[in-house]
Amino acid sequence: MYDQNRAPIYEALQKFKKMRVVPFDVPGHKRGRGNAELTEFLGQSCMDVDVNSMKPLDNLCHPVSVIKEAEDIAAEAFCAANAFFMVGGTTSAVQSMIMYACKSGDKIILPRNVHRSAINALILCDAAPVYVDPDVNNKLGISLGMSLGQVKKAIEENPDAKAVLVNNPTYYGVCSDLRSIVKLAHEKGMLVLVDEAHGTHFYFGEDFPVSAMAAGADIASVSMHKSGGSLTQSSFLLMGAGINSDYMRQIINLTQTTSASYLLLSSLDISRKRLALNGKEIFARTVETAGYARSEINSIGGYYAFSKELINGDSVFDFDTSKLSVHTLSIGLAGIEVYDILRDEYDIQIEFGDIGNILAYLSVGDRRQDIERLISALSEIRRRFGRSSSGMLSQEYINPIVALTPRKAFYADKVSMPLEQTAGRICSEFVMCYPPGIPILAPGELITDEIILYIKYAKEKGCQMTGTEDITLERLNVLKR
Repeated sequence: MYDQNRAPIYEALQKFKKMRVVPFDVPGHKRGRGNAELTEFLGQSCMDVDVNSMKPLDNLCHPVSVIKEAEDIAAEAFCAANAFFMVGGTTSAVQSMIMYACKSGDKIILPRNVHRSAINALILCDAAPVYVDPDVNNKLGISLGMSLGQVKKAIEENPDAKAVLVNNPTYYGVCSDLRSIVKLAHEKGMLVLVDEAHGTHFYFGEDFPVSAMAAGADIASVSMHKSGGSLTQSSFLLMGAGINSDYMRQIINLTQTTSASYLLLSSLDISRKRLALNGKEIFARTVETAGYARSEINSIGGYYAFSKELINGDSVFDFDTSKLSVHTLSIGLAGIEVYDILRDEYDIQIEFGDIGNILAYLSVGDRRQDIERLISALSEIRRRFGRSSSGMLSQEYINPIVALTPRKAFYADKVSMPLEQTAGRICSEFVMCYPPGIPILAPGELITDEIILYIKYAKEKGCQMTGTEDITLERLNVLKR
């Protein structure tokens, strides 16, 4: 048993600050003395602990002391066999777990509505995706979780697949039947990898959907900086007992920095301590706040803040009630339009807006007056900007047609063409709205008229389109014929 009151990295940094060490190492700002403007902006306390790896502070690439101890304490807090601190975001964690499971030519079963980091990993390790197209809620236009029947079919048709990857929860809060998926995959000797970027709170709150480790998954990537309260870019990689953690460390070190930020590391350490000691109370308040906000928004009329009523026992096996996801199309506005109006007219920054929905990310840091301000703004937006919803696109997800593996398409000879002329060609780059970072097109997928229409519509509504070489997205890179 480890003492969850401990925060070894934070404690080591506190000791280090008292040592009066003269720095003849990097970083070059030398505890802030060499960059007064940056020190004034970030504060002396921050600059004092922006230090390099050294003996009293351990080394993330090969931890043997305080970082190793902090990781062991974190593993216990998350009920994992091992936990690694990640300073490249959950992107790095997702890529590491896929690269651990798959080598060149290996198959991996995964939903197509994955974050771009998963498909990037396929480009890096040359694994072949076997996509399970998610069910879609036609009213909301959102993709759901993985249907157990579809996962079973994919496993039976691809018995040589090395792993199954699951998004749990999705950006909108939808959860799959994770325990049953784990059972199916393990019966066939496949690993189960979980992109749990939005599920940190599952480990510490009550009455949430099952966490990846509790469901028996092999590896999970957890964005501590989202609902866990650590600094942006800091995450955990969790492992079950069957994973060779020493080899996993080697995989991580292929791409992770050798100059890990102690600001990020200490934020993970301190935030884990906070959740381990007070997580139940923290997330109980978050769920209560989300429930109140949903009720008030639904009473406005036109909006639909959805929750557990979506549960169908399969592709929506459970729902994360801390999420405040709101459907906007019935007031005649795309989600991205509501997102922009909230920011530009009301100085309210929400997490994202897409074609039909918005997501306001709630945490213990939200105050009741801020929630009331959001509710009031949404009411005014309906009154001031609402219009007929006729002629609006509603579908967030279009089933892809995969013609080539992502790696082959990404590195193939390509040609740039006007977007309107690319129908029938194979895409060689990503096209996505960010956030949430789920590709509309990925390398190796066939471009269709429906996809071109969707891209043009998303651009027209103001979605931030990313992933393409041409930042204006007037042109697309496609494979040469």
